[in-house]
Order: sequence, then C-alpha cells, then structure tokens
Amino acid sequence: MQIFGKFTTSFDMDFVSEHYIYLGGDEQEKITTQELEIMLKKKRKTVCGTIFLYNPALSPVGHKLCPFLQEEGFEQYDENVPFNEDPMSYVINAGLKKHYAGKLVEIKYIFSYNRSNIAPTPIIEEFDADLDKLNSNQLTRYDKTLNYIDVPNIRVSGKFVFFGMGHKYDRHHKAIIAYGKSLSAQIQKLDKQILFMHDNNYDADEALEIAYFLSPQATGKMKEIRANAFKEIFKEIPHKVMKISL
Repeated sequence: MQIFGKFTTSFDMDFVSEHYIYLGGDEQEKITTQELEIMLKKKRKTVCGTIFLYNPALSPVGHKLCPFLQEEGFEQYDENVPFNEDPMSYVINAGLKKHYAGKLVEIKYIFSYNRSNIAPTPIIEEFDADLDKLNSNQLTRYDKTLNYIDVPNIRVSGKFVFFGMGHKYDRHHKAIIAYGKSLSAQIQKLDKQILFMHDNNYDADEALEIAYFLSPQATGKMKEIRANAFKEIFKEIPHKVMKISL
C-alpha cells in the first residue's frame, strides 16, 4: 500500500485537494509519483472506485500532522507527494486489495480541511455557517472551492462509490445535513454501484435518503466490527451494502 495526494493552501489553512491509495498486493511492489501521474491519465483503467470520507487528517512523508505544513518547512503544494500511512488507509487497503491489487482508489472528503479532531469543535459550526452561504456571493470562513464539494458538478472515478463519511451529524447543523443529503442524491444519479454500511437504526433505503453512512474506521469495540464489515462489502463481485448488527 502507498498513499499519495496533493495539499493546497489558502490563508494559512491546508486542504487535501487530491488523495489516492495504491492498493498493495505484493508488498515489494512500489510506484513513484511519476508512475502515479501516468496512471492518473488513464483513470478509467487504473482507478477502481471512489470513497467518500468526512475530513482528512494526513501528513506528507517527512512531516508530522500539523495545522499548517508550511510552518514545518513543507513547500510541495499542488503537486502529488507520498503521504504517511494512517489507520483509515490500512482498513481501506485490507478491504480492497483482494480484487483491486495494483489499482488506485480515489478518496474524496465532504470537508477537505486537513485537521485532526474537528468534531465537536467550533470548526463544525463554521462549516455549517459556510454551507448556508455556499451558493451566494457572501464570503465564507473556509475556501468555497477547496473545502466544499461542488455537488451538482461532481465527478467520480471507478465503478463503485463507497459512502463512509459518518453518521453522527448534530441535528442543529441543518446545512451540513442538507449537504450530505444532496451529495447522496447526486451520486445516485450516476452510473455507479453505491456501497455503504448501516446498522439497525435505518434500513438501506432510509440511510441513502438521509445520508446515514457508517465510517469504516472506529474505536473501541466497534473497531474490528467496522473493519470486518468493510472487508465483507468487497469480498465478492458484485459488492454489496452491509448491515452491521451488534
């Protein structure tokens, strides 16, 4: 497994503008950033699917996760660089490598601001306020283009889309809830297999309607359950939506 992507910066904030995982079969097999660029020119053949997550907390190789990489000497903004491995990547690689070794999977985020532990914090309140202004001429706290998805014009790569951006939206954050719902509805219009995991709170159709999608990564007693469920989704072709039962 290798992880690549691009950081973009605006007003002393870092955003992940691209993120790909090269799925490992043979651990000795590695690609360079130049080979990645060649693969990305042939996305239809090289990218197996797209995974939606909540927000990134990533760092480039040679650096630690921090609020603003430029202060740590990072200068390679807007170009593909190798990322450090992280727990979510291990879960994704373990689930996909059986059928997609040697391929790329694209990771997208509903919020691209690169920061750990953003919830619950004032940052989420700012996101919610921004989303109310997104389609207006009003200024937003976070860059409209870099932090938020242009849902009506979204393009996704590969044959499947996996929703894993979480489910614990605060009921007071109505703009974030509407944003998640609009993304789910838009993706359903595309010719992709839609995948996710849900639990007893909602059936599959309800989960799609309200954008209730469990993250593949969890802590505590749910850590192994979620990781195994993610693997089960991709165990066979065609893949399947997975219900988790405790």
